[in-house]
Amino acid sequence: MFKKGTKVLMVACLLSSLVLLFGCGQKQAATGQPAGEKVNIVFWDENAGPDRTPYYEVLIKKFEAQNPNIHVEYVGLPKKSAKQKIDTAIAANDLPDVSGVQTSWIADFTARKVLLEMDPLFDKWSEKDEISPSIIQSNRDMVLDKKLYQLPNTMNMEILWYRPDWFKEAGVQVPENWDQFFTAVEKMTDKDKNRYGFTIRGGDGASFQLQRMMFAYSGFTEYFDANGKCLINDPKHVEFLKKYLALYKTFTPKSDVTNGYKEMIAAFDTGAVAMVQHNIGSYSEHKKSMKPEQYAPLGLPKTANGLFMQEGGNTNGYGIFKTTKHPEEAWKFVSFLCSQESQSYWNQSIGQIPTNTESLKEPWAKELPHMQLALQMLSDPNFRIYQPPMQLPDYRSILDQTVDPGIQAVMTGKKSAEDFLNEWAAAFEKSKQKYDAYVAGKQ
Repeated sequence: MFKKGTKVLMVACLLSSLVLLFGCGQKQAATGQPAGEKVNIVFWDENAGPDRTPYYEVLIKKFEAQNPNIHVEYVGLPKKSAKQKIDTAIAANDLPDVSGVQTSWIADFTARKVLLEMDPLFDKWSEKDEISPSIIQSNRDMVLDKKLYQLPNTMNMEILWYRPDWFKEAGVQVPENWDQFFTAVEKMTDKDKNRYGFTIRGGDGASFQLQRMMFAYSGFTEYFDANGKCLINDPKHVEFLKKYLALYKTFTPKSDVTNGYKEMIAAFDTGAVAMVQHNIGSYSEHKKSMKPEQYAPLGLPKTANGLFMQEGGNTNGYGIFKTTKHPEEAWKFVSFLCSQESQSYWNQSIGQIPTNTESLKEPWAKELPHMQLALQMLSDPNFRIYQPPMQLPDYRSILDQTVDPGIQAVMTGKKSAEDFLNEWAAAFEKSKQKYDAYVAGKQ
């Protein structure tokens, strides 16, 4: 088994390869290996940083010890620019062997035919039955041919992180529903202490936070109605958006309009805000910055009729690019990262949920507070999932290019909530119509 991560690992610097992106793509790997020399596997981490990279260093070292004929060349990509750099590499046909592939990218990459089908390799894997069948099926459902193109190693749950010490000191009720949430945000704002009740993600990735909060408010389990109309601009979502963004600058920091994940988490960890919405995966950062009594996980507020809402497909994993010259070795590495032992080490360290069902049975998964909350919610009879249309190839680009800037436009008063949500809904309705016509033409 792996040794527990140490503080030394947590403060380790990023590998020097972080800045060497385009010099170590598939062209290097494609030159071939002389007989008797190690096979070189290039691996791109799509979300590199000091809270993740040191754990990959440990995993890669262990993998290479078990497979002395394989060398893994790690390249760390900053999350904010990773998709753009991979797109550039696709255009240049200069891809790595293996990459972290976010689930929202699967449809796009398979539409461009750049990922290797994993089924022949997965079917022979001794641990295949341990990977959650529902997650594997969800990945298959995102592509037309229903084949497997990404092997998931971790899943997330959207929650609130809050300051229990501040709530206790102020005598404010910890929110369980949306009315209590909005009340708590106001009451926990104390500008004399430079404290705000909440932080809204208005910069990079803002669409994810807003979408998950909107559906947690409305309780809708579908993204489109039976007639293909997108429910994003439903009056219930308009109602939420107006309440939610009305918090900006009065009960949330002014900088929220441009804040992405790192700035949002830093505001919480440094004591500027009382609550933040993210997922259980930010546990490792809170753990580094705060005392145990200063942070605690809390489920997203329940709907008016008492439902816990979560987003389907909230997983991450690894893909193998078709241009690899070493598919067997690439699979060895991917399956190693998704094994029970690796998943336990990774998810315990990072703070996320393993997709390997055997890992979920281990003591650590039942002891950490955020894992207890996640498992409790997953088993609650009021737990519901809505499924965003990740099968649409331009799903992610719509969120990045239309929704993210649209949120900022509403926050700065340049666009109304109604106009913004109408544009969001129209973009997905148009995408769905094109997709449905394409599917019909294939039948």
